[in-house]
Formats: sequence, C-alpha cells, structure tokens
Amino acid sequence: MPTSNTGQAKVVVITGGSRGIGLAMARTFARAGYSVVIAGRDAKRLENAAAEVRKNQGQVAAVPADVRDPGSVAKLFQAVSRVHSVIDVLINNAGVAHALAPVEQLAVEAWKEVIETNLTGTFLVTRAALPLMRAGGTIVNNLSIAATQPFAGMSAYNAAKFGALGFTRALREDLRQQGIRVLALLPGATDTEIWDQFWPDAPKEKMISADAVAEAVLHAVSAPANTTIEEIRIGPTAGVL
Repeated sequence: MPTSNTGQAKVVVITGGSRGIGLAMARTFARAGYSVVIAGRDAKRLENAAAEVRKNQGQVAAVPADVRDPGSVAKLFQAVSRVHSVIDVLINNAGVAHALAPVEQLAVEAWKEVIETNLTGTFLVTRAALPLMRAGGTIVNNLSIAATQPFAGMSAYNAAKFGALGFTRALREDLRQQGIRVLALLPGATDTEIWDQFWPDAPKEKMISADAVAEAVLHAVSAPANTTIEEIRIGPTAGVL
C-alpha cells in the first residue's frame, strides 16, 4: 500500500470520478491502496460509482461538486481537509464535449459550458487543492489528444483543451521549486460515454479502454520523484478511427 510521510495511505482526489476514465482511475488507485476521493455533479451516479469501488474493498469517498462553481469547489476541499491533511495526487478529469458544429452554428451556451468545465474548472480545482499539497505530490490534468490536434466541428472542445495544456505547462513552472509534479494526460480515442455527445456511432472497438488509461496514469504517478515525466500519451488518435 502506498503511504505518505505520515504513514497513512496516500490520498488521490479525482474529479469527474463517476464514469469513464475517472471511474477507471478510482478503481485502479483504490486497488493500489490509495484512499480515493471522487467528485462529480450527479450525486446519485457518484455514490453508485463509489459503491462499485467499495465492492472490491476499495477505500473511497464521494463528494458532489461542480468544478465550474468556485463555491462548490471550495466545499469539496473543505470536506477533503476534514478527513485528510494532505492530498498526494490530484487528477483533474472532469470534462464535457459538445455536438459537432462549425463555429457559426455553435451556441454560446455550449461554448461556455465546455470552457467553464474543461478549462476554468481545472484552474478552480487546482487552486483550491494546492494548500493541501506538498513536495512529492503530483497533479494530473486529463487533456485528451484534442489538446494538440484540432478537429472540425470541435472548436470549443479544442479551445478548452489547448488552453488547459497551456495552463498545465505554466502550472508546472509555478510548482517546480515546490517539488510538485504536473503531468499532462493525453489519451487518444478512449471507449467512454463522451463519444455519445458528438459521435454516437464511433467505432469503439478500435479504441483503447479506460482501464488501460488508468493503469498508465498510476504507473506514471508511481515513478520515482526524480523521474522526468511531463506527458502521458496512450492510445490511438481519433484520426485513425
């Protein structure tokens, strides 16, 4: 079981932890002995996810939170701090997509939801978590291959992910002297529900599994502190589907 300097189980906080890659990471880190905290907007689905993790003897807490709302994010980390004095791993995984649409047809509301969730949410969660993080800690931002590869009809999603990559790189420089690692997770096409938002008939049989992504993240997080890792790339690009 991975332990912190206090001898307690290491703590990982995962946003968007009720489904897809987030839930897969919750299962994977729990099996590895971490104390897991998952957050998400849908309280019922979040608790169902936690119950699934607990079936395999995992230690997990579910805290409803909306990463777009500073007040909700503050309450999330107040809840975490009541139980844990330190966060060892923060995984900014919460994200949404939008239906394929050229810029002139993309609703302002859809643009705002994607930017506020995928970009602003990553900032808000990270800012609130940092007071609980110490040297040796790790932040993983799930960006997707869309952080480096543009796709037609995905302007808001691409903009949010490109922006989040820039934020990730700047954050890495901010935290370098504090000894907190910052990793960009750039998975290719992964078999999750997010495809239903813009490509329901996507060939999921050609995609990598969420569990494979989760295992890659655990491997990177578990690397020695002096290991130079900045990006986690795994899986096919959407262009090969």
